[in-house]
Amino acid sequence: MLNVFRRGGSALEAQAVVPGWRPPEDAIWIDLLEPSREEELAVETALGLELPTVAEMMALEPSSRLYQEGGATFMTASLLGHGDEPEPMSTPVTFALSKDVLITLRYTDLKAFNVYSARAREASGGAEALLGLLDAVVERLARVLDGLGDRTGVASAMIFRRAGPKDFQALLTGLAQTQSATALARTSLVSLSRLLSFAALAPEIGTGEGRRAHLASLQQDTQSLTEHASYLSSHTAFLLDAALGLINIEQNGIIKFFSVVAVVFMPPTLIASIYGMNFDYMPELHWRAGYPLAVLLMLTAAVLPVVWFKRRGWF
Repeated sequence: MLNVFRRGGSALEAQAVVPGWRPPEDAIWIDLLEPSREEELAVETALGLELPTVAEMMALEPSSRLYQEGGATFMTASLLGHGDEPEPMSTPVTFALSKDVLITLRYTDLKAFNVYSARAREASGGAEALLGLLDAVVERLARVLDGLGDRTGVASAMIFRRAGPKDFQALLTGLAQTQSATALARTSLVSLSRLLSFAALAPEIGTGEGRRAHLASLQQDTQSLTEHASYLSSHTAFLLDAALGLINIEQNGIIKFFSVVAVVFMPPTLIASIYGMNFDYMPELHWRAGYPLAVLLMLTAAVLPVVWFKRRGWF
């Protein structure tokens, strides 16, 4: 899908590719979302660029994702997609600046792009559109991290509350999902940090104080969020260890209970086994008090371990 944002517009406009297609003269942002090969070729021909394919975007080394070619600056970052869903993902997105026109190439629908398209009318050119879009991406990552922080807070309360049942399977699953999303968010922030450092050197950004200050602010926000993501990751790992420790404690308690029960019933079982043998020469078999004596012995043998365990604090 090929979408174009025109200067002063209110939203991205879908455009059909026809032979000899050219972007509008007032276009400041061309967005390629899961484009066909015809759409890629149309943009490349119109702007004199060579866009990377999806395979190249994914295969590029981090150090090779930032380059200048054909009078344009290309920057590829790994961004977090579906951050609010159970299965988040990392997806490559290419940002290209050419003649004050921003070209974005992506293969996943990202909320940050939808949010920014509603306010892109403030941009007067491709460089402003790039900075505004990166702003939206950073804001989106901040929201995702806030949500992940709330989830870890809920998990922490569930783990350390003294009363009430605990669904450890759901708890561990939720913590694992949180850890995965946090790791992907941190990877996205590190990738953005590299992109912002390279963007500061791009000639299309210019030397204006406003743009430089905007870039510096984005870099500071990215650094702060990266540190926050690292903290969330370590805190989630701690909660996972705590949950596993509580599971072990509960299992040990269950095993301890059954061990005590087994010990309590071992002596009565021994007595019952002895008097359950059918030998002719057993004096107790002919006693009138033999049966009550055996029962009394079994009860005594059962009570004594319980009393002993209680005095020792084992039960």
